Amino acid sequence: MPEKTYDTGLVLSGGGARGFAHIGVLQALNETGIYPDVISGTSAGALVGVLYADGFSPREIMKMMNSTSRLHYIRPTIPREGLLQISGIERILRENLRAKRFEELKLPLYVTVTDLNNGKAEYFSRGELIEPVIASASIPVLFKPVIINDIHYVDGGVLDNMPIRPLENRCSRIIGSFVNPVGYEETVVSLTQIAERVFMLNMSKEVLEKKERFDLFIAPQELKNYKILDPEKAVEVFDLGYTATIEKLRDPVIRQIFGI
Repeated sequence: MPEKTYDTGLVLSGGGARGFAHIGVLQALNETGIYPDVISGTSAGALVGVLYADGFSPREIMKMMNSTSRLHYIRPTIPREGLLQISGIERILRENLRAKRFEELKLPLYVTVTDLNNGKAEYFSRGELIEPVIASASIPVLFKPVIINDIHYVDGGVLDNMPIRPLENRCSRIIGSFVNPVGYEETVVSLTQIAERVFMLNMSKEVLEKKERFDLFIAPQELKNYKILDPEKAVEVFDLGYTATIEKLRDPVIRQIFGI
C-alpha cells in the first residue's frame, strides 16, 4: 500500500453559528497533542478551517469570531438574490487573514462550494482565498451567491456538507466534526426560518451516509437546541464541541488509533 500523503486529516461540516463547536473540537484535539495536517471544510467549517490553516490557535479564532450580536455577522437586505448580507464574516476574514491565497496558508485547505450553474460540488484549494470561503458560507436564499469566473457559487453544504472526498485515501487517519443534528422545531413560520430549516434537514443526511468513513467522528447531539443564525451562544456551543471531543478521546480504541 502506498504511503499516505498526510498523517491526520480534519473534516469540518457546515452549520452556521453551530460552527463554534468546531473551535472547541480543535481546542480539545490540540490539548491532547493531535494537530491536523490538512483540513477540508464546508461553510462554517471552511471559516474555522481557513483561520486555523492560517496559523491562528483555537482560542484566537474564538476571540476573533465571538460576538454578542447577530448583526455582527449578517444584516437584512432587500430581497433579490438573498435575504441577508454576509458582510460581517467577510470583514473578519479581510481584517485578520494573513494569507491571501491558498498556497500561502500554513496548512493545506480544501473549501467546498456548490456550483449553481453546473449543479455540482467543487473543492477549492488553490488561488485567491477569501471569495471561495465566503461562497462556501453563502446559504441559498438567505445569502446571495458569490460569482467567481462567471460561475454562481453558494454554500457547499447543499451538495457536500461533510467533505471527506478531498482527503480520502490521502490521510492515515481522518477526524470528522459534524455540527448539524436535527431535532424537533416548534416554530417554522417566517421565510428565513423555513429556508434555515430546509437547509438544515438537507445537511443532516450526511451524518448517516458518511460517519463510518471517519476514524474519529464528533457530533454533539445537544447542538440541535441551537440556531444556525444565532452566534450569541458561542461560548456554550464551543464548550459542547470541546466536551464531546474530550469524551471521545477517552475511548481506548481511539487512543490507540491516535497514539495518545
